[in-house]
Amino acid sequence: MNTCHHDKQMDFFYNQSKSQTEDDWTGTKLILLFCFGACCCLFIFISNMLVIAAVVKNKRFHYPFYYLLANLAAADFFSGIAYVYLMFHTGPVSKTLTVHKWFLRQGLLDTSMSASLANLLVIAVERHMSVVRMRLHSNLTKRRVTCLILLIWGVAIFMGAVPTLGWNCICNITTCSSLAPIYSRSYLTFWTVSNLAVFLIMVVVYLRIYMYVQYKTNMLSPHTTGSISRRRTPIKLMKTVMTVLGAFVVCWTPGLVVLLLDGLNCTSCSLQQVKRWFLLLALMNSLMNPIIYSYKDDEMWRTFKSMMCCFAYKGRRRSSRFPSTVHSTRSNDTTSYYLEDLANQLPPEKVP
Repeated sequence: MNTCHHDKQMDFFYNQSKSQTEDDWTGTKLILLFCFGACCCLFIFISNMLVIAAVVKNKRFHYPFYYLLANLAAADFFSGIAYVYLMFHTGPVSKTLTVHKWFLRQGLLDTSMSASLANLLVIAVERHMSVVRMRLHSNLTKRRVTCLILLIWGVAIFMGAVPTLGWNCICNITTCSSLAPIYSRSYLTFWTVSNLAVFLIMVVVYLRIYMYVQYKTNMLSPHTTGSISRRRTPIKLMKTVMTVLGAFVVCWTPGLVVLLLDGLNCTSCSLQQVKRWFLLLALMNSLMNPIIYSYKDDEMWRTFKSMMCCFAYKGRRRSSRFPSTVHSTRSNDTTSYYLEDLANQLPPEKVP
């Protein structure tokens, strides 16, 4: 009969799994790490709050896509909270934690990651709904968008709480992983494989949508007299979404692969030496998204400047920044009908 160890501190599980807790991270090294993490988290908080405030303030962003984008910024903001909690409960402190505090530490990280992933998946669905109707924005109501956002956070919280609910190794320490000493290897394998599978699905879906939008735009262009900017608006919006997705995949995939190897009990992979760096890479994702929004969308950038009162920086725009993807404050934007009318003038085509 297996013995449960709910009353043990984490040093018991670290010793059983022979995990490192960065006991050498003291003095100057620890101070530098803390300062770097604090600066990153401060930027995450400020920049993602700006994104949320911009969507609320600017009526040109009152569409389902931008509401979901604001929710993605909220997930990044939550990631900042998770990293702050991690900074104060890592290194030598890890061994002094109780089982419940360690579950909270890891649960916050898992929840933030799941929220971002689920949000990108919902954005993929919203983009697909828009593209197949040749509209810039979908016709989802605010009530449905609110329900989707609540569903995203419900799924994320559940995924973050699964180990706490019982899928752990507290009662069977022989199945404990090395990087997460009270997570069972079977759970790590399931969690990483499912996330990597969703990554692959989303990449395929977004590439499919992008190819379809580009095909339709090129097909309709010879029949239009509108400006090039308006004709290429759907492609620019898709480029923004795909850049966000690409950054997410690049930042999170290495860490997930390391966790997968740990779940498969790879004892010769030297996982302890790279785990901290891949965690920092995942942190970078929450830093990158607000930069991507402002770099790709001129309207978002102007809203940022307006809120920060940085009127002194009204110099020449960077040539690489794209024009705004929104052209009207009305609920039925002109670009949407512009594309719809053109689509109705042509015979239906098969998707390439």
